[in-house]
Amino acid sequence: MRNVKFALQRISIERIMSKYLIYILIPLFLFSACKSDKQKESDFSQEFEIPDSVRYDGNLEISEQAMEEIVQNISSPVEIAALIKSLGVPYSKDYLATTDHVDTYNTSYKMALGLGIYGADLGYQNMYNKTGSVLDYISAIKTLADGIRVGQFFDFTTLKRLVTNNQNLDSLMYISVQSFNQMDRYLRENNRGNLSSLIVAGIWIESMYLLGGVVKESPSAEIAEKIGEQKIILSNLMLLLKNYDRDPKFKDLINDLDEIQTIYRDVTITYEKGEPEAVEEDGMLVIKQNDKQFIEISNETMMRIIDETSEIRNKIIHL
Repeated sequence: MRNVKFALQRISIERIMSKYLIYILIPLFLFSACKSDKQKESDFSQEFEIPDSVRYDGNLEISEQAMEEIVQNISSPVEIAALIKSLGVPYSKDYLATTDHVDTYNTSYKMALGLGIYGADLGYQNMYNKTGSVLDYISAIKTLADGIRVGQFFDFTTLKRLVTNNQNLDSLMYISVQSFNQMDRYLRENNRGNLSSLIVAGIWIESMYLLGGVVKESPSAEIAEKIGEQKIILSNLMLLLKNYDRDPKFKDLINDLDEIQTIYRDVTITYEKGEPEAVEEDGMLVIKQNDKQFIEISNETMMRIIDETSEIRNKIIHL
């Protein structure tokens, strides 16, 4: 198989370093403004007793800045869905995980992964304005959120209104950024950062599954480029997950993702420094560095990555 080299000339390094996965979906968890201050977050931890079974300290404490950098480097399902739709690929429910068996997610480990998977699917549906089926996924997400004791942050009524009314996407993204930051902080302050990392992992795995399903049906250089780009992103995700590798379940997931990381060794990513450019954004002069990123990935390698990701994803939804 021949190698394909993609050159990204759209300020690509800057783009990769600002992925906004933090807005996980449109939107996953909405925290009411009256509950955003730290005092009331502390009240929640007292009101909702967290059993030891969902508490887990990682090998190392991850700083808020480090966590934010790792998460922001991971592609959001909204970005993935926007790319798919921009290529004129029609919507297909066949790419989505069914909500019929949400009750099988019966441990905190499974629930957190399921939240990520359903979050990615909901982002895909929202991009295509599939409001009819979206409500099933909202209900599933609420069930899982309640299951890992973050349902107190889930504003079901507001979420349903935002989705069905198809309100401004930028506003929804902003709200979701704030929501995820607070949810992540709450989980980590209560020794539950392991669950936050599993939500992120579920989102990444399902987003990759969506890309793989689409590129098999509609081959695309843009999607091949996006899949190759995940080499960097998977490395960031693995750093996060390996902090909890003392947990046997995490160890199994890490071992599975290691298989994908091994395949990614055949993907080459190089950079070329570009000339800075002065551009106007929102009435302000902004200097942007037009660096180029080159991704070299063969079709054979891409298909191996897709197949391995699909196997992991299907293993999760049938746990």
